[in-house]
Order: sequence, then structure tokens, then C-alpha cells
Amino acid sequence: MTAAARHGAFHPLRVAAVDRLTDDSVTVTFAVPPELRPAFRHRPGQHLTLRTRFDGAEVRRTYSICAPVTGPDGPDTLRVGIRLVEGGAFSTYALKELSAGDTLEVMTPAGRFVLDPRPGRYAAVVGGSGITPVLSIAATLLAREPEARFCLVRSDRTTASAMFLEELADLKDRHPRRFQLVQTFSREQQQTGPVSGRLDTERLTALLPALLPVDRVDGWFLCGPYGLVEGASRALRGLGVRRDRVHQEIFHVDGTDGVDGTNGTVTAGKGVAAAATAAPGPEESTLAVTLDGRSGDWPVRSGESLLETVLRNRSDAPYACKGGVCGTCRALLVSGEVRMDRNFALEPDELDAGYVLACQSHPATERVALDFDR
Repeated sequence: MTAAARHGAFHPLRVAAVDRLTDDSVTVTFAVPPELRPAFRHRPGQHLTLRTRFDGAEVRRTYSICAPVTGPDGPDTLRVGIRLVEGGAFSTYALKELSAGDTLEVMTPAGRFVLDPRPGRYAAVVGGSGITPVLSIAATLLAREPEARFCLVRSDRTTASAMFLEELADLKDRHPRRFQLVQTFSREQQQTGPVSGRLDTERLTALLPALLPVDRVDGWFLCGPYGLVEGASRALRGLGVRRDRVHQEIFHVDGTDGVDGTNGTVTAGKGVAAAATAAPGPEESTLAVTLDGRSGDWPVRSGESLLETVLRNRSDAPYACKGGVCGTCRALLVSGEVRMDRNFALEPDELDAGYVLACQSHPATERVALDFDR
């Protein structure tokens, strides 16, 4: 695999369809031409970064692929789910203006919130649009592994706001003994079902052992807003689930009141230290970068993130959200030390290995080296 393939490349893709799911969500289907299908092969759970321009400014957003993985030759279409975000330029455009026949720049699939199908028992706890990658994971697993089981616990505000209701019902019909589906609605009074209301740590601690043998689940997938993912993670820790069996992807971090995920100081070769009151960084610092097999050394301006330093010199640097959520700008810290403001994307083993989010990292030593190709 080339360095470019590791962090993706953009290609223009034609929009084949825009289909309404709910009042505030759609699916967007892209046609993939034959010559690009190998490049757009994906693993279940991965996402696409979409790029366009509004008023002359480039805008990027990541959206999860919500279709099962196809054959080895790559997909002829790719579908993502998009939910309207208040004030969101891209989601507003997708719901109100985007139509079949339009063209968008699409990065090849990326993301590590994945499950490679194999026999076993798997489970997911999702909220809202967090269903999108898990739909791909569950559908692919159940189609490819006759000995696999999947339990999905999903939370939505109302029935009308729930994405992919019909597709999940069809999946349940196809695999009635191997697919367990529990749906809860926080703003509706449910007459049936094991639980109603918001899925918090307390409810999940009671619910999950009643649904399946928690200690025999081979992989847990948590996806959705920060509060739900963090609550589910706490519940699983309390139930004794091993950390390496829990995978999470956070879609929204609004209203976290200063919570910054796993942040702190990262030192090359030592991983992350607990967050503490940040000491001032050096007055001058140099960033060395390896990207696409090419290297460069550049001064870091006061107050800017390492990603901003790279983008001033290399416009092809990988990024999307710039908010510490999507993980597109992940890079290995080869030398030096950085302070990372927010991290909602990297899992503990990645932090231990020395990976950082360039969009959230600031130099804590006079020289820092990042490698985007590893």
C-alpha cells in the first residue's frame, strides 16, 4: 500500500440519488466508475470525507457508509447517511440543495471503527445517526458469517426521527435468530419493550446483562453523541468488559461542558499522560513532517495547531472536521512532545502507540516530528 493510499485521496463522484429518510435526514448514493472501484473498497464501519466549496471556502465533512460491503472488485455505488445539524453548512446543503446528477469530491474510505466479519457474538449501542456505520457492520457480518450473532440497542428521540427503520426491520426478518434489535425512544412513552427513556449508564447497566451474556461478547461498538457513548462505555467498564473489546466513534460533542475526551500531553515513545494544567509551549518550535513519502521542516506559528502548520505548506494534508472527532488527521508522533486539546477519535491503544490528532496538537518541545504515512 502506498503512503497516499493510507490516508486517502479525493475523486469526483456523481450523485446517483438523494433519498429522504426522515424530516431531517437523507441518504446520498454515489456512482463509482469501474476504474475507481478498487480504490473505494471499504471495510464495514468506515466513512467517506466529502469536499465542496461554499462562498469560495473549502468545506469538508465525514459521513459513514451505511451499506454492506460488496465483493472484492469494489462497489459500483456507495451510500452515506446525513442528518441535518443546526447551523451546519454541509448538512443543510445536502438536505435542501443536493440532487442526483451533482458531483462532489469524495475521499477514499477511511476510519478504524470497523469489524472484519468472523464468527462470534457482537453488540452495539447507538444513538441517532450513530446507526449509520453500525448498519453496515451488522448487515455485512450477518450476510457473511452464518455463525455470527449481533445485538443492536439503539436510542432515538421519536419513531419519526429514527433513521433506517425499514432496513433494520428487513434485516431482522432475514436473520430472526441471529439479529436482536432493541429500540428505545427518549421522547415517546413506550408500551412495550425492556426499557424506555434516555439510555444512560444506569439503564444500560441493568439492560445489557438482561439481553445477552455480556462477558461472552467478542466486540462492542458504541456510536453516536458523546453523552450516550460515554455512558455506555462506563456501563461496560462497570460490567467488567475488557477495554480491548470496546470500540467507539463519537458523532457529536455539543453540550459536553468542557469535557475534552482523552486529552493531555503526548510524548514520542511514551504515549499520553493525564491532562493537567498546560505549561506554556516553547516560544519557537519547528515541525518536521512526513506526508506521501515527502518530508519537510517548518516553523510553527504562535497559537496554531500542527495541522494548521502543515496546511500552510502542504494543502494535501488529510483532515475533515478539525474538531478532534473524525480522526482523519491522525499522525504518529515520531519525536518530541505535544499538547493535545481534545480527543474524541483515538482509542487508548492508539494513544499508547504515540498517535495524535494534528488538528488538536500544539508543540510542547522546540522540535516535533509527525509521520502521516504510518
